[in-house]
Amino acid sequence: MSTGKNIYFASDFHLGIPSYEKSLAREKKIIRWLESIENDAAIIYLVGDVFDFWFEYKHVVPKNYVRLLGKLAALTDKGIQVEFFTGNHDMWAFDYLTKELNIPVHRAPIIRAHQGKQLMIGHGDGLGPGDYGYKFIKKVFANKFCQWLFARIHPNFGIGMANFWSRKSRAQNPEKEVFTSEQNEWLLTYSREQIILHPELDYFIFGHRHLPLNLPVNNKANYINLGDWFNWCSYAKLCDGKITLEYFEQENPDK
Repeated sequence: MSTGKNIYFASDFHLGIPSYEKSLAREKKIIRWLESIENDAAIIYLVGDVFDFWFEYKHVVPKNYVRLLGKLAALTDKGIQVEFFTGNHDMWAFDYLTKELNIPVHRAPIIRAHQGKQLMIGHGDGLGPGDYGYKFIKKVFANKFCQWLFARIHPNFGIGMANFWSRKSRAQNPEKEVFTSEQNEWLLTYSREQIILHPELDYFIFGHRHLPLNLPVNNKANYINLGDWFNWCSYAKLCDGKITLEYFEQENPDK
């Protein structure tokens, strides 16, 4: 691990949409953010949906994103630990990031201890009550045989088809998500269920919601949502045992 004292968390870049030009501008902004934190970063967690679509064929990966991938390679070569979580849009990341960039890939929430705090970290898709349709589809997409079948499709058609459906997602025309009530925050509900099983936890850190949030789980733990990089350019920083939500190149975010 690097000697830097801060740990960073970001999610929901959704690189690839809504257009090449806007995705490239967002990618360059993300790189500026990475450059701004690399001198004091011990670990950087990328908590899912970094790419709006990603599928690794045996000898082919989606083109583009070379600036981000190159920057991540430079960070890990420098000794900064980077860890990647699959989201609902990039769940078909396999071993490319690990082999080429030395970045481990996580497919489910993990629990880590940092700076005297216990953290649960995960993208957040498929967790909490409801959403049974997606939970079923996720099992299909995670099925090895289904992945093998998709890999038999030529990349020109397979990636093109996936990008077509991806463009129909909410990220294609992203509106700012709004907080309505704690009862409607399913990841907060999930966190309150998990704290019963893991009373030692201090923070639950998730993405997926596209809304930066810092809400109490109980009188000890907090639920942090990382927001997105369409509207918020938000991320979390763990420093001296305390997590704060930060905004990059956003002086007065509309909270």
